[in-house]
Amino acid sequence: MDRREFLASTLAFGATSLTGCANPSVPPLPPGALYGASLDLGHRLREPNFPLPSETRHVPVAIVGAGIGGLAAGWKLAKTGFADFLMVELEAEAGGNSRAGRNSVSAYPWGAHYLPLPTREATAVRELLAELGVLQGDPRASQPRYDERYLCSTPQERLYRNGMWQEGVLPQAGVSAAEREQYRRFYALMEAFKLRRDQDGRRAFALPMALSSRAPDLLALDTLTMRDWLLEQHLDSPHLHWYVDYACRDDFGTGVGSVSAWAGIYYFASRNGEALDAASDTVLTAPDGNAWLARGMAQSITKRVGDRLLSGALAFRVADTGKQIEVDLWLASEQRTLRLVADQLIWAAPLFLLPHVLVGHEALKAAACSYSYAPWLVANLTLSRFPEDRTGAPPAWDNVLYSGPGLGYVVATHQQMRQRPAATVFTYYRALNEMTPQQGRKLLLETPREDWAERILSELERPHPDIRQVTTRLDVFRNGHAMVRPLPGMLWGDARERFANDGVRIRFAHADASGFSLFEEAQYRGVLAAERTLRRLGVKFKSSLV
Repeated sequence: MDRREFLASTLAFGATSLTGCANPSVPPLPPGALYGASLDLGHRLREPNFPLPSETRHVPVAIVGAGIGGLAAGWKLAKTGFADFLMVELEAEAGGNSRAGRNSVSAYPWGAHYLPLPTREATAVRELLAELGVLQGDPRASQPRYDERYLCSTPQERLYRNGMWQEGVLPQAGVSAAEREQYRRFYALMEAFKLRRDQDGRRAFALPMALSSRAPDLLALDTLTMRDWLLEQHLDSPHLHWYVDYACRDDFGTGVGSVSAWAGIYYFASRNGEALDAASDTVLTAPDGNAWLARGMAQSITKRVGDRLLSGALAFRVADTGKQIEVDLWLASEQRTLRLVADQLIWAAPLFLLPHVLVGHEALKAAACSYSYAPWLVANLTLSRFPEDRTGAPPAWDNVLYSGPGLGYVVATHQQMRQRPAATVFTYYRALNEMTPQQGRKLLLETPREDWAERILSELERPHPDIRQVTTRLDVFRNGHAMVRPLPGMLWGDARERFANDGVRIRFAHADASGFSLFEEAQYRGVLAAERTLRRLGVKFKSSLV
């Protein structure tokens, strides 16, 4: 999208909103609020005129960032019995992209909303699920049993296309025999990637990605886009391309024409988790999305070693003195600077912040500057009842609209579908991948909630003609740097590898160190950073990653 197209789409967006407001037959927009990351506090880094520290505090281990990576690092330290650490977080609460909200109807996610059945390689994920009582029995079993309350109820997903709902997301009705043959060949290729192992026994695409094969032909997939790879395989079906594009936008915030082919194939070939009591494609979910996982780690830390979180703290300077690490924090509520002096630092915040805060380490800062981040929009619509539905498949947990700007919506109360509660919450997702990330962030920053609300309701009117009449509240959450974009050359390039390596006093625990924003990757990086830290400190522990 060039500047002319961008401006035209923005003007059309505004015109749609004004038209809706001017039509007396259209109900007024529902009330709501505009949420997002703490922009004012975070943007203070652009003008770092902070006062000198009013207090200096020594802590053996500092963890900057309390998203999934930071929480996982704290969880592992606490499980080992190591209590001398402090997590600092910019936001008012921990959780990162797995935070959630709640109202009188239901809890609902503000970001990540599911976890695939963990693979056998994802040992730390399984260990956590066992601790939380969701995985029952041996966490290293090939097919564990899971608490059915967290196994997504059927139907799990459906697609709205040509005025009808169908079960599943891959388009079916009206698809030619030639395209169906391409479907078959695509899935055969993905199955071959799933089964492939190299001479060292490593899977071609393992989850976590650090355990994947380094076979040259596989790494070469990171040099081209997923669209180019599909065309190289003579897969040009428009419906197949739409489906793969949807998958890439959903997980990576980036379309099929921009995302690395390695990442695109990883989406389909890395997930081979199994269960005794569920199909392999079943996901674990809850009304509040993945917030229950973040909350479980936070509660585990507190139970073992007490509260270790300092929230509302902006890290604006990180300096390695050669013996220790200085971390200067701006405590906005107290209007003062606190200096932490740590023996070891686990950086679990997004990497795009590093060039603004890190003193020296020019190679690391240059590597961080090479990262690109996708902007996202999430909205939660509180409904007085389920809206009227077009004909087709019954209501599902994940509901996708073909060729729409959004990714569709998930139903927060889906796990209660047997009771079919009168009211519910729809969580709507949109990756702003049709424009540059810079344009997307500008649009998020400048667009009022009312314009987003009008746009979202207009889109959802396609399958639900009475959506406006039943929506009692519509809240919007903006995330300008929601996730790193796995562009070609990024996943297996030198820049990312710098953050995956161990350091003498600094190591990285954010999902950015893997190159894409998945719970399993963030948790792996957090646990790995914690174990490396314990090893540096000479503390004995039992690894969660074997």
